[in-house]
Amino acid sequence: MSEKIEVQNFTSPDHIYRVDKGKYTAMRDAVLNHMPTAEPGATPAQLIAAVKPDLPQDLFPGGEKAGWWFKCVQLDLEAKGVLKRAEKPPVRLHKV
Repeated sequence: MSEKIEVQNFTSPDHIYRVDKGKYTAMRDAVLNHMPTAEPGATPAQLIAAVKPDLPQDLFPGGEKAGWWFKCVQLDLEAKGVLKRAEKPPVRLHKV
């Protein structure tokens, strides 16, 4: 059984979710490595493409499920105030 970590969701702040710690941590590290600090930031599609080569193949073979895990990390880091969305569409993210 894999170790779990609790994450929050920016869109559902009262809910705590338990997810695989290894996958979450690998994705979080890759996301933070590629996340711009200046506004307006980068789109989720740009970031997913950027992080895929950095993901461990044993956890994300061929980038499998990278989009889902990116969204999990994105919403958690937004809830924690680490990431922020640009004011106007399209969705663009940057570090706070």
